[in-house]
Amino acid sequence: MNISVVIPLLNEEGSLKELHDWIVSVMLSNQFSYEILFIDDGSTDNSWQVISGLSDINPNVKGLRFLKNFGKSQALHAGFAKAEGDVVITMDADLQDNPEEIPGLYTMITKDNFDLVSGWKKKRFDSVISKNLPSKLFNWAARRTSGVKLNDFNCGLKAYSNQVIKHIDVYGEMHRYIPVLAKNAGFINIGEKVVQHQARKYGKTKFGMNRFINGFLDLITISFISRFGRRPMHLFGSLGVIMFVIGFGFAFYLGLDKLFFNPTGRLITERPQFYIALSTMIIGSQFFIAGFLGELILRSKRQQQRYFIKENINLS
Repeated sequence: MNISVVIPLLNEEGSLKELHDWIVSVMLSNQFSYEILFIDDGSTDNSWQVISGLSDINPNVKGLRFLKNFGKSQALHAGFAKAEGDVVITMDADLQDNPEEIPGLYTMITKDNFDLVSGWKKKRFDSVISKNLPSKLFNWAARRTSGVKLNDFNCGLKAYSNQVIKHIDVYGEMHRYIPVLAKNAGFINIGEKVVQHQARKYGKTKFGMNRFINGFLDLITISFISRFGRRPMHLFGSLGVIMFVIGFGFAFYLGLDKLFFNPTGRLITERPQFYIALSTMIIGSQFFIAGFLGELILRSKRQQQRYFIKENINLS
């Protein structure tokens, strides 16, 4: 199979039929073999009924329905697990991503040998104040922190080789950082393609300003995990050593001063250096304990079910 199109969605009943017809038109005109995977992330409207109807007329339409809303990252994780195409395309269900971009993305993966290609909505039709400016700030911080030189991390329109999506784990709210996850997994051939952005035609946006706050917090998390996720003792142990050396240095100085240089001076417990030494050595010990606990948790953790599927269409 050439292409799997994975589409996470939440309450998008108005756009699904038009999106399906548009994708099918592109696939047929380019003679691609394909599947369309709709991942219903707990919609409360008639989205699932629309998907069921589409599957009745097109056997290439497949669907997963979550028991409740678990988030876009979990929807993508479920879609990636089921995708069978050589190239996997992700796009949003709101018609703001243009299916006409699919052939170009497919060519960049298959002919130009990119592992991942991210769309760049260079010209946007969103609000400048509430979305464009915060998005630019967010993307700048993501580039600086991750080292992945993309202009638009948030674009839902992306293409992956099948090998990439089978080797990365999209969890929490990390869908914004799939290129970073791919890079950390060893897939470094990451490209970018300017894509057409369209104004929302149906429904309303599911994202508010809080997504940018959460995005920055997730950026800190993924930066930490990418460097120390498999070796937490390297971070906490290093901090513990630094604090312990500072504390021991002050204690050593106090001991020498009291024994040899100023034996009749103030009591050690009356000097501020004593409390600095005591505090830093306690903090250093706590860092060591945190590192040990991190190592123990890492070695004993068990995978937990992150979402529950209510029903599916055309999937085993």
